[in-house]
Amino acid sequence: MSYLRIFAPWIVYAVAPGAYWQWAALAAAVLALTELLVRRRGGAGFDALIIESGTVVFFAGLSVLAFIDPDTALHPYSPALSSAALALIAGTSLAIRQPFTLGIAKQTTPREVWGHPLFVRTGYVLTSVWTASFTVGAVVLALVAHADTVLRIAAQALAFAVPMVFTVRYVAHIKTEVAARRSA
Repeated sequence: MSYLRIFAPWIVYAVAPGAYWQWAALAAAVLALTELLVRRRGGAGFDALIIESGTVVFFAGLSVLAFIDPDTALHPYSPALSSAALALIAGTSLAIRQPFTLGIAKQTTPREVWGHPLFVRTGYVLTSVWTASFTVGAVVLALVAHADTVLRIAAQALAFAVPMVFTVRYVAHIKTEVAARRSA
């Protein structure tokens, strides 16, 4: 399962022009709900749908707010709220001992590996990094809510790019470590 696909609703919302934020929120909600239903029908369990479930709830709520009060004072802070929601979703997955990255990793990892301490620890490390990045992104985006568009886009992009790059590199490191252990 691709992180790009999982975070597609957030990306759709982030790249839509601010003047159409209601429709972007609604499109993100519909996209998230569609992905959730398709993956659920495909047999994905709750542990693999943590981000998707939280995404549906967030964008459904944001859509209601956006259509009821399109000129709300919260509108400039919606990117910060988005990152805060992702931080809350990811952090909650840690708190309930279901790191969202484990559910994603299980989609491409043999079942016999799922209970291995290194696999589980990797899920906790990765989810912690994503949570921290979303938290920092929320704070930065709140601080630059009224700043230049380029600065806001850069902050949003970094909140996703940093943990994505870390995930790719850390997983490669773990795979190298496991291969070295096997050959020793």
